[in-house]
Amino acid sequence: MVRTIVGVLRGGNSSEYDLSLKTGAAMLAQLPEERFDTRDIFIDKQGIWHLRGMPVSSSRAVQQLDVILNALHGGVGEDGSLQRFLDTTGVPYAGSGAVGSSSSHNKIRTHELLEKAGIHMPNWIAFSLEDNLNTAQMAQAVFASFGPPYVVKPPREGASLGIRIADTLLDLPDIIGDVLDAYGQALVEQFIRGEHVSAGVIDDFRGEELYVLPPAYQKLPEGARFIEPHHVRSAALEHKVPSHFSHEEKQTIADMARAAHRALGMEHFSRADMIKTPRAVYLLEVNAVPGLYEGASLPPMLESIGSSVPEFLEHAISLARR
Repeated sequence: MVRTIVGVLRGGNSSEYDLSLKTGAAMLAQLPEERFDTRDIFIDKQGIWHLRGMPVSSSRAVQQLDVILNALHGGVGEDGSLQRFLDTTGVPYAGSGAVGSSSSHNKIRTHELLEKAGIHMPNWIAFSLEDNLNTAQMAQAVFASFGPPYVVKPPREGASLGIRIADTLLDLPDIIGDVLDAYGQALVEQFIRGEHVSAGVIDDFRGEELYVLPPAYQKLPEGARFIEPHHVRSAALEHKVPSHFSHEEKQTIADMARAAHRALGMEHFSRADMIKTPRAVYLLEVNAVPGLYEGASLPPMLESIGSSVPEFLEHAISLARR
């Protein structure tokens, strides 16, 4: 039997480097050896590609591959850069193309597109260093639109990196300034108190054009107000699937995840993160490269329907090779 040659890209120069290594390792470990010949393609923090432990050009690294799995969380792996390069090589790859990846990676663009599509999101406003406002004026502009508390986040980071909470208007100018200094842009959202939800979407799965996995209720550690970076890195989040949500709530979550997948131009799969309150569900962001590492939400969602990470990966490969 001729095995499919699969290249797994992992590492990279983003702040999610460690998580990328873990997702890539899961991909390499869980593809059946009798069907797949895997190649571990490591990209170091300087952006240098390695194959079999040796530095190579990016073009050389993807030669003779049948398909590529992208485990690069954040940075070039999700901002459309990698996808534009891969499109020039002709090697099929699983996951969204440049448009869907860049749209979901930039949270400001995500808000614009999802708002236009009528998807319910927290109130928001964005700033950059180019704005002709000081941070006090920025804070006043936010307060004129919606009240505290506020979430301030960098628009192009994942895994909750760089997120700050401003409980009052007095806290807001310094926090906006800190995020602007560190990242050049700041997205300010209304802080929504509620239950954290994650929902995976898979194209052409189990007889459905867009199959939405049962949503996971993400139980935060005691005393936590939001998902923090160390919760993700230490697998401290508990993903409860099946969840305690009602049938109607699950339907709302599924409809929202499906609508966001379409509105952002996502392909093959995505994961939507939300907040559920007693009155409404708010979509926060959409991920083009869902984590498969220990403590990620997608594996338990797959297990809840009798599926698995290997089945998901094989399906993703089949979608890429069409």
